[in-house]
Amino acid sequence: MSEIAGVRSLSHKHIKDALRIRMVEEKFLNLFSTGHLNGTVHTCVGQEFSAVAFAGQAKKKDFIFSNHRCHGHYLCFTGDTRGLLAELLGKSSGTCGGIGSSQHLCRDNFFSNGIQGGIMPVAAGYALANKLRGGDEIGIVFIGDGTLGEGVLYETMNIISKWKIPLLIVCENNSYAQSTPQSLNLSGEIISRPSAFGIQTYEGDTWNPEVLLSKAKEAIDFVRIESKPAFFLVETYRLNAHSKGDDDREIAELDHFRKIDYLNKFKDESPEYYSLYKNAIDIEIEGMVAEILKEGETSLDQYFIPDTSITDDRWQPLSPINKRQVELLNAFFHDCMSSDDKVVMLGEDIHSPYGGAFKVTKGLSTSFPDRVFTTPISEAAITGISNGLALNGFKPFVEIMFGDFITLAFDQIVNHASKFRHMFNGKVNCPVVIRTPMGGRRGYGPTHSQTLDKFLIGIDNVKTVAINTFFDPGLVYSAIHKQTDPVIVIENKVDYGKKIFQQKLPRFTALMNNQDFPVVHLRPAVAAPTITIVAYGGMADIVATLLEDIFENADLIPELIIPTLISALPIDLILSSVKRTGRLLVIEEGSQYGGIGSELGASLSEKGAGAFKFKRISAFPVPIPSVKSLELTVLPEKERIIDEITRSFS
Repeated sequence: MSEIAGVRSLSHKHIKDALRIRMVEEKFLNLFSTGHLNGTVHTCVGQEFSAVAFAGQAKKKDFIFSNHRCHGHYLCFTGDTRGLLAELLGKSSGTCGGIGSSQHLCRDNFFSNGIQGGIMPVAAGYALANKLRGGDEIGIVFIGDGTLGEGVLYETMNIISKWKIPLLIVCENNSYAQSTPQSLNLSGEIISRPSAFGIQTYEGDTWNPEVLLSKAKEAIDFVRIESKPAFFLVETYRLNAHSKGDDDREIAELDHFRKIDYLNKFKDESPEYYSLYKNAIDIEIEGMVAEILKEGETSLDQYFIPDTSITDDRWQPLSPINKRQVELLNAFFHDCMSSDDKVVMLGEDIHSPYGGAFKVTKGLSTSFPDRVFTTPISEAAITGISNGLALNGFKPFVEIMFGDFITLAFDQIVNHASKFRHMFNGKVNCPVVIRTPMGGRRGYGPTHSQTLDKFLIGIDNVKTVAINTFFDPGLVYSAIHKQTDPVIVIENKVDYGKKIFQQKLPRFTALMNNQDFPVVHLRPAVAAPTITIVAYGGMADIVATLLEDIFENADLIPELIIPTLISALPIDLILSSVKRTGRLLVIEEGSQYGGIGSELGASLSEKGAGAFKFKRISAFPVPIPSVKSLELTVLPEKERIIDEITRSFS
């Protein structure tokens, strides 16, 4: 450390790094005021030495997850001033092509997302992947004091402590959650929170950066050497508004913190050094900005590639398999984990001898004890951890015990898994697989019997798959294993106990095509069909058993199309059928409004299907009751299906 007169000992490099952050942030505010930035910008003016202490002292093989106030962390870890400037100026040369802008950055093991609490489990999963590889890389995740109100933070603390995941949580406490002072939104002591989970804690502040640097190094070394988590509370203060707008804090309060700010003190006590550093950085930044403003922006063709796939028309006969679906699922995962050491399994109660609520994972923890993680009841955290594992090269399968509980993981699916590849401009993939059983007919009642697929199929860049009992589910999971984007798999809980393709259909030809996510087609063996029926998942087996009854009782000749990939329906195949029959019936176990039938009807109209009779049969829009007689009335059952077909199409 070389000493600068009048200021306590701190290296020239650390001061210049902090000053560079401040000048870049001030330049962003200036560019925003002149109309060159789109969106928002959250500056870390006043907090720079937190970035210097942690991001600046991490090794390049380590990784960092940051939040909406991430510019300082990014600059200290990557040194990429130009990429950051170009990103916020919306240019294609930006670190993410201008797509992520201020809050969403990705380069060289650096990631940021504006969803503060949600980055916690993702960082934990990324760190877990490093630990599974056996290296000494660690992770640092930056949160703000406002994040302490997020439940997923505590879910993650519990898990990283229990599993000894090498992750350093840095909480930058600037005493405000946007505009709300901490006195109005936080109870208790911050440092007592990680302590309650047995996590090692440290404290420091940005007004004494030389001490902060020393303690930060101590915390980083602890996490690396002990391969355990730690929590560092950094007392700090942002000197600017939360973003670019209003600032309602007291002037006296702001003046106090401006006075004790280290860089301001350095400016007053060492003006020559300050001017020397500032002028050099200013010339560099101005030159970069002048060049960047002349550059072009990312085009839609570069950003978005539409899916133009059509249904595979190579068909093969279905073959019965004398094994239950759950046996085949279990066999697939045993084979998959044997052949690929990057496959990991997470979920509640999935350890043997229990093996999961429906026994899909039975025996896996015995065969692969280091890659099967039975978890707390923490759907958000375990999905986020799986996201992090996927980003870091693993292939995680996370089991959500009941489909009803997937709503607790929506933030991780919608704001993280589905967005990573696009918002980071193709730099990463997130091949997480989320498995969950859905459906009723087991008497489990309102919170354990729902079919929520309509809430899943509309999530962009996530494939939603509903397996059925017409072919080995391992075929679908083999295709899923090759995917590079997130996949949600719906497994109907009644289907688990059924054997494959045991339906007796003497008047029908049963075929499946050769797609990764096969379409099953049950068509009349001789006569031309007069009604097209679409069903999927658990409803497919029920509807297949009714085909003969429909033929005999409704005076209609049905053909049944069963898609597996329900987030991208085989529109061309269904359209061809509807043009022949003039009738379309969609049967789904979820409630009707906004469901698969709605999407299918709209898509066919857009494709020019012409005039056709259209009917949807679904569950009534009420919670699924537990009592058997009422449950079977609320869900689509044989008598109602036949009756509604007869009334609507005869």
